[in-house]
Amino acid sequence: MQALNSAPVVDGRRQDLWRDDHEVDRWAREHGGLGGDEERRWLRTARDALQAVESGTPAEPRLRQVLAGVRKVPRPSAAGIEWQVEAPPERRLAVELVLAWADVKERMPGRLRPCENPECCLFLLDRSRANTARWCSMKTCGNRLKARRHQARTRDTPRPG
Repeated sequence: MQALNSAPVVDGRRQDLWRDDHEVDRWAREHGGLGGDEERRWLRTARDALQAVESGTPAEPRLRQVLAGVRKVPRPSAAGIEWQVEAPPERRLAVELVLAWADVKERMPGRLRPCENPECCLFLLDRSRANTARWCSMKTCGNRLKARRHQARTRDTPRPG
């Protein structure tokens, strides 16, 4: 989710937190990557493709690029079988990002979606029992939209007199 939500709207303007190379390298190192130009390029490609897919825009060609030639190979271990991803080193973290997204989509169908605030570019993972969450944050987007609807109802309600 952190990668998908790396382009929030702040003060009405979209801010790409991954525009700064140092920020992407920091994120990459925190997630087992090395940083560097090629890894950053692949991470941005994967992130942009996943954001597009979740927003309803086709992104198959970009996902195919990220996943080209990647293999999952079974390796016996003391715990049973572990699946090892084989990918070029500069693409490994981007591939893992796509695979983590695919795992969430498979394990929690319909739970990952864009915030319903049209001014927001973030995504939410709905963990509610009823699967009815609508906003990335009740504190920001939810309250803001509820307040707007209340103001509109108040404005449109005829006053006695």
